[in-house]
Amino acid sequence: MVHPLFTMEDENRIKARFRLDKPGRRGRRQPKAYEDSRFLQSRDARALRILAEYLEPLYRFERHNVQDTIVFMGSARLRSEEAARTELAEAERAGEGIELAQMALRLSIYYEAARELAQRLTAWSKKLGREERRFVVCTGGGPGIMEAANRGAYEAKGLNVGLTISIPDEEFDNPYVSRELHFYFHYFFMRKFWFVYLAKAVVLFPGGYGTLDELFEILTLVQTRKTRKRMPIVLFGSKYWDEVINFDVLVRYGTISSGDLDLFHRTDSLDEAYEIITKGLTEHALGSPGPVL
Repeated sequence: MVHPLFTMEDENRIKARFRLDKPGRRGRRQPKAYEDSRFLQSRDARALRILAEYLEPLYRFERHNVQDTIVFMGSARLRSEEAARTELAEAERAGEGIELAQMALRLSIYYEAARELAQRLTAWSKKLGREERRFVVCTGGGPGIMEAANRGAYEAKGLNVGLTISIPDEEFDNPYVSRELHFYFHYFFMRKFWFVYLAKAVVLFPGGYGTLDELFEILTLVQTRKTRKRMPIVLFGSKYWDEVINFDVLVRYGTISSGDLDLFHRTDSLDEAYEIITKGLTEHALGSPGPVL
């Protein structure tokens, strides 16, 4: 029976809203806290989001039996030799941007070096003949040097890791990261944690603010013994690093000790970089699988 103050349409609308036509139910069920997207995206749930960026990667690394990594860092702006030659030809046709294109071509040697080194290290790690995946190539998941290292590991038919970060106006395609080990972070410090926690070796190619940030953070952790593992740290491209950072001046001013220069190696040789990394891993990490700080 329709209430005298309401039309049939009004009553049906009220029933639909409050589900009064189903006994024992009043309104829609409230979502559980972990189902409430508005809460999960709020400031009050920040701790849960941070924890998720620890637990979800941990779950995937354990699921795929990834024990440790070799981390490659470097500029996202570097191009492959093929891409750099194409850009230079286009710049010459257009008559502008030639100088930048020429520099990109000169720097492409680092892209190709990262690609080859990652390929060789992946092939070496696969020959260890262990069930667990050891010394997996890991990058920031972006273009440039990151793409080069993921590409080299991919070409060696090995799994590789990409720890991508969300930043404004950043669009790129790195198709070489293993899909099951491609992560997407919001918090820089959680991404940094995963770089260091699994790393047993680090190789840094020429790069900008991000690369310098990671370099000094890793050196600080080693210098202060916040990470105690014996970890080869290689700076590839001596000319670039010597021009960008004058470590000898830091020693002269007394802001670091001379022994701090022994925390890393500078080289321009692929063979030397490969030897430093594989020797260090064999001596100090091979018998100690798994993450460690």
